[in-house]
This record gives sequence, C-alpha cells and structure tokens, in this order.
Amino acid sequence: MTAAEGAPAQLPGACPRCRAATVQELSRSPVPDVWTLYLCTTCRYAWRSTEPAENTDPDRYPEPFRMTPQQLSHLAVAPSIPPLRESTPDT
Repeated sequence: MTAAEGAPAQLPGACPRCRAATVQELSRSPVPDVWTLYLCTTCRYAWRSTEPAENTDPDRYPEPFRMTPQQLSHLAVAPSIPPLRESTPDT
C-alpha cells in the first residue's frame, strides 16, 4: 500500500439526503483511487464518490427525497415478515 492509498479521503461536509455532518468513509475500491464509499450515520444513506452530483451534492439532491434528522424518528417501521405457512399435501 502506498502512502496515497492509506491516506484518509476528504470527507464530504454533509450528507446529500439529510444534510447531517455525520459522514464517514465506509470503504474504498479495491483498485486505488477509483471510488470511495461514504455513509451517513444519521439517515444511513450511502453513496460512492463517483456518483452524479444529484446523488452526492446536498444542494442538487432531489428535494422529494430529502429528509431532516427530525423526520427520521417519525418514519414508519417496516412490518416483519410473517412465518411461512406449513405446506399441505395439496400444495
């Protein structure tokens, strides 16, 4: 690993979706300097550094998909998947 490969990437200043400053580097491409994967620890949005600006820039992220950290606590919880029915000779 070269010094450049081990150097921390410049983190984005804010999450594109919720604008929180809780962004961390999640991973890097196996080929050096191709992409970096970022994660917002507030809203769990993840994106690669190579995605278009509408996915990476908070000012260009589509407004219908934006969230505030306050909205996250009011999101509906996804229902659990019910257990499978027992099979019968007819099925």
